[in-house]
Amino acid sequence: MTTVAALLVALLLSLPNQVFAESATGVVKGGHAYVLPGWFKTSFLDFQTDIEEARGERKHVMVFMHLDECPYCSRMLDESFSAGDNSEFIRNHFDVIGVNVRGDLEVRWADGETYSERALARKLRAIATPTVVFLDPDGNRVLQLTGYRDPGAFRRALDFVESGTYRTRPFADYLAQIEQPEIYDFLHHPQLERVTYFKGYSKPLAILFEDRGCAECARFHEKTLNHPEVLEEMKRFLFVRLDADSTRLVIDVSGRKTTPAEWIKRLGLTYRPALILFNE
Repeated sequence: MTTVAALLVALLLSLPNQVFAESATGVVKGGHAYVLPGWFKTSFLDFQTDIEEARGERKHVMVFMHLDECPYCSRMLDESFSAGDNSEFIRNHFDVIGVNVRGDLEVRWADGETYSERALARKLRAIATPTVVFLDPDGNRVLQLTGYRDPGAFRRALDFVESGTYRTRPFADYLAQIEQPEIYDFLHHPQLERVTYFKGYSKPLAILFEDRGCAECARFHEKTLNHPEVLEEMKRFLFVRLDADSTRLVIDVSGRKTTPAEWIKRLGLTYRPALILFNE
């Protein structure tokens, strides 16, 4: 197993919401049984029909892709769907349809092709659960969120889709224009290095992007970066943290002059913490 793969395995073990759509069968630890809310749309998984019906009600279709006993699916459902400020907003503006990333039910997707649930997860690259996919009234995928979102971060995505802002700008640009409160102080970690020049580096490299509006960064340090297996694997990497809002000059792996803010935008990453892994 390569060092990159080993670190990924350690991360997956310590963050049980991270699930590859196609992987070897294993034991799920830290699982949490849950049920989808009863108000989710009763669907025959014919998305062309579902999209047409949503269009008639001036709604968007939201696909909630989940996994049995996924603790972060359960957490997100509890916080934003079953209760909280987002719940009523979602019910008013979205038709929500559940898809199990390991399921075998037949799905007729928006493109008219037929897949099993798990095959659709592979097609959409739903590599973690929950994954939330938003479709416009024509069936186009306009936003896809990979992994858990706290209620505040999820509401920004809901507003972006419901308002139709996706027609005029990318989600990353939309987020950049929203003033976010500072709620996180960068935590110290003994294995995080300060590096700004990455061209020509020939060993495994991991870059962690955080910012001061990150609601989950402290938890990521506690549950993941300080996990014994992760700590051991991190020793094999040059492990660097960058402030995702910084305009400080850095040289990326291709030798391009950029800033952390420009780099993460170019990568299309809209959630913090974001972790990028490079092999040798």
